[in-house]
Amino acid sequence: MVISYTAAKKKQPKHKPQSVLVKDFMTKKLVSFHPDHSMHHAIVSLLKHGISGAPVVDDDGKLVGVISEGDCLKQVMRGKYTNSPELMGTVGDYMTPDPVTIGSEDNIMEIAKLFLKLRLRRFPVLENGKLVGQISQRDILAAVDELRNNTW
Repeated sequence: MVISYTAAKKKQPKHKPQSVLVKDFMTKKLVSFHPDHSMHHAIVSLLKHGISGAPVVDDDGKLVGVISEGDCLKQVMRGKYTNSPELMGTVGDYMTPDPVTIGSEDNIMEIAKLFLKLRLRRFPVLENGKLVGQISQRDILAAVDELRNNTW
C-alpha cells in the first residue's frame, strides 16, 4: 500500500491593499489665482508659499488655467526686453489655458507615466468638473515612499 503525502502548503501572507489613488496623495489646500491678478502678485505668492505653480480659477471657481514659474519668467524676460522692470500684465495673460487635468480616482502610477510623457510638473485634479486638488511629481514620490509592500 502506497500512502501519498502532500506537505503542508505555506500560506501566503495577506497584504493589506494600499491605496494608490490620486485623491489619497494630492494637495487639497491650494493656493490659486484669478486671471485678473497681477503678475507681481503671482510671483510674490509663489515665492511666499514655496510652490512652483498653481491653478487659475474664474469667479465661479472654474479652472481656467495654470500659472507656473516658467510662465512668470516669460513675463520677467518680456520686461527685460522692453527695459521695463515693472511686471506688467495679468495672470490671465501669461497662464497656460485649458490645462491637462486628471481625476481623483486615477491611479498614481498611471499619473507618473503621464508626468514622464507630457513633461509637466503638476496636474489639477477634478471631481465632477470641480477643482478639488492638485498633484505634483513630488506628491507621487512621497506616495511611493509611503507605500510599504511590494504590491501596487
